[in-house]
Amino acid sequence: MSIQAFTGMTIFLAILAFVCLYRAYVGPTAADRVVSINVISTKVTVLIAVISVVTEQNAFIDVALIYAMMGFIATISVSKYIEKGKLY
Repeated sequence: MSIQAFTGMTIFLAILAFVCLYRAYVGPTAADRVVSINVISTKVTVLIAVISVVTEQNAFIDVALIYAMMGFIATISVSKYIEKGKLY
């Protein structure tokens, strides 16, 4: 793929991340906020992977995987806290 296609995907994902950020700010329920933050985390992971492909540096893939795991753990923790009121 060409650099222009990757640039277009990056811009599109960034715009969608800001739409999710708006939903996280306005969201009427806590569940809406958690889901939108999870979507933002996923989009950032994909953006890091795209940057890895464009710059041809494989170390960014490791960063993307760690970021995805941290986002998943944070989503599970916040969801459990919302449901039960405690984390244990």
